[in-house]
Amino acid sequence: MKKIFAVAVFATLAMLGTTAAATGHVHTHAGSRAGGPPEPRPGAQVGTEAQRPAKARRQVSEAQYKTLRDQCRYADTKEAREQCRADVADRYCVGRPDPTLDCRTYSGVTVCGELKLSEREQACVRTSVQGGMTHRRAEVECYAFD
Repeated sequence: MKKIFAVAVFATLAMLGTTAAATGHVHTHAGSRAGGPPEPRPGAQVGTEAQRPAKARRQVSEAQYKTLRDQCRYADTKEAREQCRADVADRYCVGRPDPTLDCRTYSGVTVCGELKLSEREQACVRTSVQGGMTHRRAEVECYAFD
């Protein structure tokens, strides 16, 4: 009962989410075109971790970001949940809504993006699809409930 209530609350919050304005800084690197140091070859190690430019993160709405982060609670292990949250922080930032982000809701559970399924969850998906369920629905339900 507790999990059903949590899923219902999560679905409601996802539907009522708001969009936040981006408040990021724009970083530019003039490189050799402006007389600065030559740009490094692709894949070359440059400076310390703090000196390397940050990876470009995909902008999503506040509600989309919350969904991406909240869906990590369904991962099988503590380590998988922590890795999921770290992946979300590395890949996404709050900005403008991304209409191309693949978000879907089944059985009151909303998820976005590609799900990292365990072997057990992948087996659940295969069984569910063989039983007639759509692949997208099977992914969500096996990820959240299996």
